[in-house]
Amino acid sequence: MIWNEAKECMSRDEMAALQSARLVKTVNRVYHNVEFYRKKMQKVGIEPGDIKGIEDITKLPYTTKADLRDNYPFGLFAVPKSEIVRVHASSGTTGKATVVGYTRRDIDIWAECVARILYMAGLRREDIIQVAYGYGLFTGGLGLHYGAENLGATVVPMSTGNTKKLITMMLDFEATGIACTPSYLLHIAETIKEMGVRDQIKLKTAVCGAEPWTEQMRLQIEEELGINAHDIYGLSEIMGPGVAADCEFHKGLHVHEDHFFPEIIAPDTLEPVAPGEVGELVFTTLTKEGLPMIRYRTKDLTSITYDKCECGRTTARISRFKGRSDDMLVIRGVNVFPSQVEAALLEMGETTPHYMMIVDRVNNLDTLEIKVEVEEKFFTDEIKQLEQLSKKIGHVIHQALGIQAKITLVEPKSIERSMGKAVHVIDNRNLV
Repeated sequence: MIWNEAKECMSRDEMAALQSARLVKTVNRVYHNVEFYRKKMQKVGIEPGDIKGIEDITKLPYTTKADLRDNYPFGLFAVPKSEIVRVHASSGTTGKATVVGYTRRDIDIWAECVARILYMAGLRREDIIQVAYGYGLFTGGLGLHYGAENLGATVVPMSTGNTKKLITMMLDFEATGIACTPSYLLHIAETIKEMGVRDQIKLKTAVCGAEPWTEQMRLQIEEELGINAHDIYGLSEIMGPGVAADCEFHKGLHVHEDHFFPEIIAPDTLEPVAPGEVGELVFTTLTKEGLPMIRYRTKDLTSITYDKCECGRTTARISRFKGRSDDMLVIRGVNVFPSQVEAALLEMGETTPHYMMIVDRVNNLDTLEIKVEVEEKFFTDEIKQLEQLSKKIGHVIHQALGIQAKITLVEPKSIERSMGKAVHVIDNRNLV
């Protein structure tokens, strides 16, 4: 049975005991095998013997993405390169790529974690799962691929690219599951509708991640395709996809606490916040061999709860992400997250979830324009209706963000679709 009740239904005391034993081993490993961590711990006067249990984790220093880049490519590895069986890396679009390495045991644990999530989403060994994440240095494709194989399911390694071919294979192979980004799945749904094959697909479940998405988008995906859509979370620095996911009750993402210890801190003070309060998510890996991470600051904003879920699991749950502290836009002194725009548009029901935020600076004043796709019918009616809709959207956005924005209505499919992570912001202030 993939659902590991021994780990996912532990009492809080049992989980803390397991985490404590694994943290002590991890701290010893990084202190003796990673010069970066040894120096960082010595700088704050911490030795391995000072960490006796999970309650001592706050004594340890934080790790950031900059630390990985400063030690590029292999400086944070805790095992000889001969024991690394695979490497992945980020795109490096904002600097040097962050390189992660995996031992054979790391790969096996990763596959088990993803398999648990697929099981949580209702998929079983008799299912046929299309993996439509990118394969290669990005962790999405191979992460879901190995997890699906660990589950015992049949894997169709589609990757991204030819959407119509993907749908043809979906029909021919009678695929019942798909793993991809939520924005790409919406594009797939549009193409299925265009092809007129909505009633022919056998799809029942989607596991989506790699980008923030709202509850409204999840409900839209489920309605358009007649499936159950689940949120999967992960990041390459910690493992890849499979760190957490939501069950059928969609009341938070269950964290695999036996492998990853979560904390929530205030981004400004770096102090822990109370359960239920929003802050920055921090992870410590408890079983990673190749690239252990100590108190890694993810920049993802969420909250955490420890109460037992309706599904029976007792693992900690993180809420759907509010955004990223480094994705936050400050416009005229107001903190703005793209997810706020998406949620507001989807609640209206008269627009598509496809939009683009364009931020400029004119005469030292920040300006915000939001291009919004609307249904074709609005462009066949008189101009007055377009003006009324634009005014309505502007009012909704103002209420959601607290600032005025110029609303530009555009025709369906005029905003470029992404088969990977969707891009919703163009900040021209960075070019000045």
